[in-house]
Amino acid sequence: MSPLFCLQCHSAATWALVGLIWIIQLVHYPLFAQVGRETFQDYHHCHTTQITWVVAPLMFTELATAAWLVFTGSRELWLLASLVPLGGNWLSTWWVQIPLHEKLAKGFDEQTHKRLVATNWWRTAAWTLRGFCLLMSY
Repeated sequence: MSPLFCLQCHSAATWALVGLIWIIQLVHYPLFAQVGRETFQDYHHCHTTQITWVVAPLMFTELATAAWLVFTGSRELWLLASLVPLGGNWLSTWWVQIPLHEKLAKGFDEQTHKRLVATNWWRTAAWTLRGFCLLMSY
């Protein structure tokens, strides 16, 4: 795979995630509070199952192409800088967002929901920063 094609795939995955995280942050997560306690568990299960089919391939593509670029010698400053928020997003996803979703899977809890929305701003900012770093790589 050529470095340019790999960078294009990497950027496409990142920018798809930028758009997706903003939709989740501004639309999906705030609407959790409107679902209603009696149907929330079913709604949340459907949300997490279905969104995973969109998010997981993009995140793994983003990670794999980042690794490919670095291991094949890409040392462009903006690409390397974008790896910091990439790592932060993975850590936040596994150590913050997934545990909060696991709590919400048991039923709606207002404090957990507020924490999910608040902490997701870090991922929203990080993916947005990554996108702009990659734009600078071209």
